[in-house]
Amino acid sequence: MKLIFVLAAVLLFSHTSRAQTAELQVIHNCADPAADSVDVYVNGMLTLDNFAFRTATSFLTLPSGVDINVGIAPKNSSSVSDTLRNFIFNLANGQRYIAVASGVLNPSAFSSNPDGLNTGFTILVKDNIRDAASMGSDVDFIVLHGATDAPAVDVVPQSSGTPLIDDAAYSDITNYLTVPAAAYILNVTPAGDNSTIVASYNVDLSGLGGGSAVVFASGFLDPMMNQNGPAFGLFAALANGTVVEFPASATARLQVIHNAADPAAAVVDVYLNGTLLLPDFAFRTATPFIDAPAGTLLNIGVAPGNSTSVSDTLKNFEVTLQAGQTYVAIANGNVGTGFAANPDGRPTNFTLFIKSGVREAAADNSSVDFFAVHGASDAPTVDVIARGVATLVDNAAYGDLTGYISVPPSSYTLDVTPGTNNSVIVASYTADLSSLGGGAAVVFASGFLDPISNNNGEPFGLFAALTNGTVVPFTNTTGIKEENEVIGSMYPNPATEAILISLKEKSPSPVIITISDATGRIISQNTMVASDGELLKINLEELKGGLYACTVSNNSVSSTRSFVVIR
Repeated sequence: MKLIFVLAAVLLFSHTSRAQTAELQVIHNCADPAADSVDVYVNGMLTLDNFAFRTATSFLTLPSGVDINVGIAPKNSSSVSDTLRNFIFNLANGQRYIAVASGVLNPSAFSSNPDGLNTGFTILVKDNIRDAASMGSDVDFIVLHGATDAPAVDVVPQSSGTPLIDDAAYSDITNYLTVPAAAYILNVTPAGDNSTIVASYNVDLSGLGGGSAVVFASGFLDPMMNQNGPAFGLFAALANGTVVEFPASATARLQVIHNAADPAAAVVDVYLNGTLLLPDFAFRTATPFIDAPAGTLLNIGVAPGNSTSVSDTLKNFEVTLQAGQTYVAIANGNVGTGFAANPDGRPTNFTLFIKSGVREAAADNSSVDFFAVHGASDAPTVDVIARGVATLVDNAAYGDLTGYISVPPSSYTLDVTPGTNNSVIVASYTADLSSLGGGAAVVFASGFLDPISNNNGEPFGLFAALTNGTVVPFTNTTGIKEENEVIGSMYPNPATEAILISLKEKSPSPVIITISDATGRIISQNTMVASDGELLKINLEELKGGLYACTVSNNSVSSTRSFVVIR
């Protein structure tokens, strides 16, 4: 008798091993309230009883190579004859699939899809599904756009300007994405418009190393227009059938830069909603990007350094940050009196310049992405030209924040010129970006062109705030001599009554001396002759205090140096 049982077991195992099977995971993502729970029949047999919306099975083993009838019936159905929809599938041997119930039972009773796609109830099927990641330190996942009333979207990690998912429309299922097992903030944006955030989610994959998932957008953007169905959300179905909801982000990312050159604000305390956030925050320093509360009114108060409480604040600003958005807030302007007026009539009182849509990384590793801020209150409209490359900033006045500029990681000479006259160089800087590939920065003009007329504040300079809070000064090369320069030296600088210029010419030769103001307007132009070693004297008695440029030219070359007149 025992031998008979053994033989029977062997025969049964042999027959089973020859059977052709496939694996299938079923996910219920039909947001129609009438289908909040359904019965699923496979070849006439009740397989999933009261299968609820936003739940999933583990991988089921099903026959392959034959037609399989999957019927969907209302919950608590009495038999297969109650099915509302039937779908025929034929699975390949050894293959692994997902089948996702999607759409609505009666599309005419719901909002139409913005892209004109069919939203009728269906089952979306995808093959080549993984039940584990390729590497134990990673998470492999695919993404399904399953929200019928949502347009095509991008999914963008908050820390990067590069979409993780690009232009996905309703019913699209992506190929596999592999990311390190970590926590992310993902922003959902309209396709092609990553500055407008539809929703933002905290996606914590840190505990899923070595695992796989199906991430699916679910529900309605506008429940009121869709029979009060479930609201839009982001979920993940794991290989074991567990469905994880990713919570909506309640934070924004924020970097703060102190660029207020008023000596009275050299060090400040920053309060957030009455709590000391940044004690002794120094001029020309920056924070790294931090998480800040979103969707609620924030009061940012600025007080003198070593303040005792929020009651010491000099200025208060009320802002509301959008969840999932990334911002830079730049403190700028002057608190007190006795400062030069802005040449373009821009207000220079202490304020916060706030920019949204800021990047914490470049769009790709082959570039450096930055935007520029004109933060020098007594400086006119300027251009910034990467010498021999291109004009990076065109006609930026005080308070202007440019759009993003992408350049290869390299070292550049940046010439700051009046917006109306690129032949006059106000100042030149060496900007070494060669080590910042893949990074992002805020480049800001800072300080005063004429410190004497601005309470002896810090002089003009060009700086870059990196995303980790490091502030890098660009090296001023304005006075560095070049081999083809006409000017040997020019002094004193600053000056009051006159400047003295030595020439590089070795024999008597006429030169043209042109004096221009900071806007590029020519003040005077004279022809002078100097022998070798003789100094040319330029009288400045008729000039007001401020920044000027002296251009010396002969028949072949010219040189320009900037100088400051003090009154």
